[in-house]
Amino acid sequence: MFVKVCGLSTPESVREAVDAGADAVGFVLTASPRVVSPAQVSRLLADVPSGVAAVGVFRHEPLADAIAIARAAGLEWVQLHGDLAPEDVTAVHDAGMKLIRAVTMAAAADAFADWGEELLLIDAAVPGSGEAWDYASMVDVTALQDRKWLLAGGLDPANVAQASAAAGAWGVDVSSGVEVSRGVKDLAKIRAFVKAAKS
Repeated sequence: MFVKVCGLSTPESVREAVDAGADAVGFVLTASPRVVSPAQVSRLLADVPSGVAAVGVFRHEPLADAIAIARAAGLEWVQLHGDLAPEDVTAVHDAGMKLIRAVTMAAAADAFADWGEELLLIDAAVPGSGEAWDYASMVDVTALQDRKWLLAGGLDPANVAQASAAAGAWGVDVSSGVEVSRGVKDLAKIRAFVKAAKS
């Protein structure tokens, strides 16, 4: 099970995620309680080994701006939320970056198609709400068969194993589910989440 821990903002939380076995770490570079600056990300990357994907998360920014900010932060991956088109995937790749394309579980059917992104992330109807949803509904989405995609939204150490199995997900993404308060990560929860997801 591929595990991404998102919304990290301190060296301690980055190290905890990496040491626990996370495959990717996410840094929020858009308006959010978890926002960090490109300069902060550059410093945090010192604790991210080469085998772990470091991802810049954006929502509704113009694509060129997101790419420029990610590049300034030293990132090779971007995660994009908002209205995208297949040509946006091409633009990300032309910029030499890899893409996690984020959609909500309530998106139109064609949003789940393979546009050539490295990973598709499927989130709750209200991203960032931390609310659980009907994960099993993804099993019937034909476009997800034999695809690498991440389940997100409302996941925590207690439900991640059951939710990912119900959805048939290739991987999972967590942020609020490993926090002690909004935007503040709980190191013990990070470790528990990664262990539960990979068990």
